[in-house]
Amino acid sequence: MALNSPWRAEFPGLLALEAEGQTYLDSAATAQKPQVVLDALLAYLAGGVANVHRAQHLPGERATRAFEATRSKAAQWLNALGSDEIVFTRGSTESLNLLAYGLEHLLQPGGQIVISAAEHHANLLPWQQLAKRRGLELVVLPLDAAGGIDLGEAARLIGPRTRLLAVSQLSNVLGRWQPLTELLALAKAHSALTVIDGAQGAVHARPDMQALGCDFYVCSAHKLYGPDGVGLLYARGEALAKLQHWQFGGEMLQDADYHDARFRPAPLGFEAGTPAVSAVIALGAALDWLNGLDQAAVAAHEAALHGELLAGLQARAGVRLLGEPQLALACFQVEGVHNADLAHLLSEQGIAVRTGHHCAMPLMKRLGLAGATRVSLGLYNDGADLQRFFVALDKALELLR
Repeated sequence: MALNSPWRAEFPGLLALEAEGQTYLDSAATAQKPQVVLDALLAYLAGGVANVHRAQHLPGERATRAFEATRSKAAQWLNALGSDEIVFTRGSTESLNLLAYGLEHLLQPGGQIVISAAEHHANLLPWQQLAKRRGLELVVLPLDAAGGIDLGEAARLIGPRTRLLAVSQLSNVLGRWQPLTELLALAKAHSALTVIDGAQGAVHARPDMQALGCDFYVCSAHKLYGPDGVGLLYARGEALAKLQHWQFGGEMLQDADYHDARFRPAPLGFEAGTPAVSAVIALGAALDWLNGLDQAAVAAHEAALHGELLAGLQARAGVRLLGEPQLALACFQVEGVHNADLAHLLSEQGIAVRTGHHCAMPLMKRLGLAGATRVSLGLYNDGADLQRFFVALDKALELLR
């Protein structure tokens, strides 16, 4: 069966890479951008730029309208109750750091922060360092053999001392949806705050904050076929009111003298300084584009591609998959082959995959690995991409084994 992507022609960057002989299979790191995003960036940058919110002139008013329109689009896309629940950040990493500092005053020594063993460094290090600063215990939920969080152990470890649960929706290494419904219920039973890292999950399933019911949710535009340098932080109204300001400067204050200041409420109170105006406006174009997709067709295409990827890897001797990935990606190791050597030979053949610890070094250590090779898929990938990958993989393994 030919797995052709009907969306491929909308991505000029992908076509440019293809013309160079490159096969791009690293979308979990960052995605290529559709033409509509490039058009939005150029239209803003070439049409006369201006700062937002503070200027009374026409360019400033025009930029502010476009900027705030994206906030409304993001609220609708995430099914938030209102645009005031959406804070723009530089990405998921900054969103999680914002939360770690903004919630610090609520977490007293002796309490627990609970994460999982599958976390990306972005959803580990802010909580690790907060635990050190405040004398908290960092509890790590173990995984089952498939790569999901072990719910039996979670029920045992999440308890009266739990003050915050922070887990990823979809692992960037193991490619599995985590059981968020059950985990959030365990945390809520103890009145713990809940943070979901949706950097990977938001790409492959439309987020719904009302159905999910978490306090905070983060994702990054650059993985959502949008620009880099901008991220979304959703904060449920009641939880948002608990955040303390963490960065200070222009835009976020109401009044100041030399010795004191009063700050704006959210969202502007958490957006100090000049924001990434062009990136936010282009994110609006990306969200419009995402809203126009046939979600069932996208899911079916990605599932078929993923099935072909897994079948091809499992058919090759000595290839070990990490966990049981459900969609989007596969991490693997080849017996007797160093990941860096394999990546080098794949790169020489124009195959763009990722190797290493994938910003999940503790997980790799727990798995007893120095690293792994990851193939990750976007909706623009097709069967020919996988065919080129497998041909290159076979040639590389023939040299290395």
